[in-house]
Amino acid sequence: MSLAYVLVCRLFELVVLLGRGERSKELEMLVLRHELSILRRQVKRPQFTPHDRMFLAALSRVLPRRSWHRFIVTPETLLRWHRQLVARHWTYPHRRPGRPPIDSEVRELILRLARENSGWGYVRIVGELRKLGIDVSATLVRNLLKAAGVPPAPQRGQLDWCSFLRAQAATTLACDFLTVDSVLLRRLYVLVFICIGSRRIEYVACTSSPDGAWMLQQARNLFMNLDDHNERPRLLIHDRDAKFSRAFDAIFNDDGIRVIRTPVRAPNANAHIERWVGSARRECLDRILIFNRRQLERVLKIYIRHYNERRPHRALDLQAPDPSRRASTHGEPTPTAIRRRDLLGGLIHEYEATAA
Repeated sequence: MSLAYVLVCRLFELVVLLGRGERSKELEMLVLRHELSILRRQVKRPQFTPHDRMFLAALSRVLPRRSWHRFIVTPETLLRWHRQLVARHWTYPHRRPGRPPIDSEVRELILRLARENSGWGYVRIVGELRKLGIDVSATLVRNLLKAAGVPPAPQRGQLDWCSFLRAQAATTLACDFLTVDSVLLRRLYVLVFICIGSRRIEYVACTSSPDGAWMLQQARNLFMNLDDHNERPRLLIHDRDAKFSRAFDAIFNDDGIRVIRTPVRAPNANAHIERWVGSARRECLDRILIFNRRQLERVLKIYIRHYNERRPHRALDLQAPDPSRRASTHGEPTPTAIRRRDLLGGLIHEYEATAA
């Protein structure tokens, strides 16, 4: 469009020039030639834009060769510009040789698989992508990981302390007793088991007399509850309370679970269950009157359901321990789409998003 505009302007100038007298034309040409000679003395190498080159190359095909010395460039330059103009017109769009670049989403998926699975090599990642309907080569995966600074599988497979402790915590249980005094000053005992890795409360039982037979029965009940969740821990941590007898530990040892007793007067050695006891007291038990064991069981059942399914935890990136019931983080509901649900007579509030 710019070249067409320039040509139209020059055409109008030519019409005006044809309508003028011969003497005025000669005088104007003399002035223009003198100005051109002045510019040639001052400018060593003039800078031409692509539009200037196209215009001069087009005029070079119209003017006779004997008039080419009027141009401020050499005839060889004009011919070279014209050849480039013709070549550019008949040249197809340039495309880089080789395979087309990989999509950004596929690139991020490859990096994610490599970071989340430290033992996967290039071929293993290619196989996983092929299952997802993405066909790439092992060489492409290798080059992409190398460019992103991700080491190969043998180096990525080196276990650090954080990963080691996280793997151990996923198969470790901790247990302890919690005491609650009723309105009639009757002491009730609460036995709690928590999974350190998921922060999930696995089992809770209440009694007024935690004797040996009752403790053995709770151990059996715990195993049945773990079987329902398809879980099998490797370690059990508890303190040196006399209620944790050798017969109680023997049940776990027979099932392949190693029992670890914490040092004397060292509550920090079993910090996860101690933290839960503190949370249960602050958020629930210290703010309600307990009359009997049945009421305590009902209160703890409601609180533990809230703790496992709704309560956010800083150790879990502000998510609930139970992964099957974690609230979805997709979308941003408006304040009018939030519903509050009261538990324990309004002692605990739960909020959930509803359809607008």
